[in-house]
Amino acid sequence: MVMRVPASIIIADLLRDAPSDHVTLEWIVGRLGERSFGIFMLVIALVGLVPMVSYFAGLILAVPAVQMIRAHQGPVLPHVIATRRIPTPKLASLIELTVPVLRRIERLVRPRWATPFEATKRVVGFIILLLCATLFPPIPFSHVIPLLVIMLLAFAFLEKDGMLLCIALFAAAMSLAVTVVLVWSTINGVLLL
Repeated sequence: MVMRVPASIIIADLLRDAPSDHVTLEWIVGRLGERSFGIFMLVIALVGLVPMVSYFAGLILAVPAVQMIRAHQGPVLPHVIATRRIPTPKLASLIELTVPVLRRIERLVRPRWATPFEATKRVVGFIILLLCATLFPPIPFSHVIPLLVIMLLAFAFLEKDGMLLCIALFAAAMSLAVTVVLVWSTINGVLLL
């Protein structure tokens, strides 16, 4: 059985291999390998928690979700985004903030309940695509729960934790149900005016 390297170590190793001046998003995705979907979605969902950014996060998250449905090996970014330069010192400061948080989370999240993650990639992509659609109703703070669920799904996928994946899929079903009820209630309220 192959030992699974925690995501925090993979991310920390990015700095060791990084050129001294700058890196591109394409370079980062290439170094993350099979973990690139999980890390990419985790970061975008985290950024999407900022008010008014959730709409853009929903659009950006839809891209890797569709690519997961199509069984891509990793996210394929548009050339304009993929070749964008990130100064290595800026990457270093981001990694220094991220790695300690990931290490704390990894104490709870680990590979368990063996799940064929390649086979479930399409299902996870479809669920994330549905959750992305729930980010657009103009209901205050309605974006928070779907983004937290996307983060759970991303972490389960990232660490191949079948138990967390089951919990995240249940949370996704609840989130989708709540959104349907909220949208339905809002439509009925508007029609009664």
